[in-house]
Amino acid sequence: MTSAQEFDFIIVGAGSAGCAMAYRLSEDGRHTVLVLEYGGTDMGPLIQMPSALSYPMNMATYDWGYASEPEPHLGGRKLVCPRGKVVGGSSSINGMVYVRGHAHDYDHWEEQGATGWGYRHVLPYFKRMESSHGGQEGWRGTDGPLHVTRGSRKNPLFHAFVEAGRQAGYEVTDDYNGEKQEGFGPMEMTIWKGRRWSAANAYLKPALKRPNASMQRGLARRILFEGKRAVGVEYERGGRIETVRARREVIIAASSINSPKLLKLSGIGPAAELREHGIEVVADRPGVGENLQDHLELYIQMECTQPITLYKHLNLFSKAMIGAQWLFFRSGLGATNHFESAAFIRSGAGVKYPDIQYHFLPVAIRYDGKAAAESHGFQAHVGPMRSPSRGWVRLRSADPKDAPAIQFNYMSDEKDWADFRNCIRLTREIFAQDAFKPFVGREISPGPHVESDEALNDYIREEVESAFHPCGTCRMGAPDDAMAVIDPECRVIGVEGLRVVDSSIFPRINNGNLNGPSIMVGEKASDLILGRDPLPPSNQEPWISPRWETAQR
Repeated sequence: MTSAQEFDFIIVGAGSAGCAMAYRLSEDGRHTVLVLEYGGTDMGPLIQMPSALSYPMNMATYDWGYASEPEPHLGGRKLVCPRGKVVGGSSSINGMVYVRGHAHDYDHWEEQGATGWGYRHVLPYFKRMESSHGGQEGWRGTDGPLHVTRGSRKNPLFHAFVEAGRQAGYEVTDDYNGEKQEGFGPMEMTIWKGRRWSAANAYLKPALKRPNASMQRGLARRILFEGKRAVGVEYERGGRIETVRARREVIIAASSINSPKLLKLSGIGPAAELREHGIEVVADRPGVGENLQDHLELYIQMECTQPITLYKHLNLFSKAMIGAQWLFFRSGLGATNHFESAAFIRSGAGVKYPDIQYHFLPVAIRYDGKAAAESHGFQAHVGPMRSPSRGWVRLRSADPKDAPAIQFNYMSDEKDWADFRNCIRLTREIFAQDAFKPFVGREISPGPHVESDEALNDYIREEVESAFHPCGTCRMGAPDDAMAVIDPECRVIGVEGLRVVDSSIFPRINNGNLNGPSIMVGEKASDLILGRDPLPPSNQEPWISPRWETAQR
């Protein structure tokens, strides 16, 4: 073992929350901050070019390559669970969709014991972090590090989708990240000047220009304790085991998969599981690795009768031209994620705020870029937002290099099946509206023959995929809550000098994609860590449908 260096704060993980904290904790120049990151550089067109998004999340260079255990309710399928193993973490390999989550998601966090994390408390942090281009005035930030933009929406299908939603009786919203999430409208993306605007580009790179912030490459093996106090991190670099010490605090921001794993390797978790692997128990916290949640989605694919979709660009020549235009001018079809229209709707009367999300895409293709349809087409990604199913992350062994065992327990509740069948039927109704008449051909998937509950269930079981939003495995809650892992200050309960700050702390999954909320958590936690007064709470009230108790739309 080599002798330790010392820093005020050590952040384990250069992902969405870790990058934000590196920026904020080093901002006033008074504290030294070290970011410990196992992954390599995020430079290169496959990450920085927005339309190349299907590549990095399928490459061992950039992705931890995790997959679930066989999922018992999905016929034993193992579902992939990509997590960014690269500077910027999953913000460097995600789909760049920007969603804050619904106001009531955060109010629910607070009801679950996350005091100080209600919507009125987090809205000021969303404003602080954003530079919104085209968002609703008064609800959005305009001078933060994170640029949030909108696509050009040149393809008429983007407008057909929103108009079809309106014709079906749904709300229209110009900014689902503003006052009114519910409705059909433009989708927002973390893209700036044609480049992926990851947490690394927005936060980490500016932070690392400061003399008091630095980054070290290495695999975190365990948190080091003196008694009950975290004092540093043991990590492996180039085959050697090294240590680094924290004068003030160690902050784990390693993802909803790797944060519970590191806690357990360090002796914090369910005592029986730790002893099974010969790990000395520092704090018996049964909630570590439990409460795992995710969003599932299906692709409803339609044939397009006009040759206006991205299908015409799926050949090598066209891809080369798009790549060249992006490389030289940062413009064109390479400069978007192609998710440029979206919707959030309620599944039924009596549902107070949206619980179904749509991403619309003007091509029929899988997320991993495989299995493109044989013709022009378009698709809606649809899925329920608040599944009751819960899973877990557990150690396979005490070896830090071993991937953990992940069981999402997807579709384990009867409500999941009813919700998905409803999603498919609502989507078919939207595609049947007049706005799509000039464009819509036959239904490619599921296919018009898939009608009965039984047939739909079979389709769901075989085709449903993760939207890659795992969270909840180090749940935030009241200090006396036996299943909480951290308190509302993000401090790990039962020890000192250790915090967890990333999507693993979410008590319940949010509406939409989780990159925005993960960055917000890093922003807000930074003030807590520095002992600063939180930003003053907001008194802005979100829009809720006046008909929610009696009508679905």
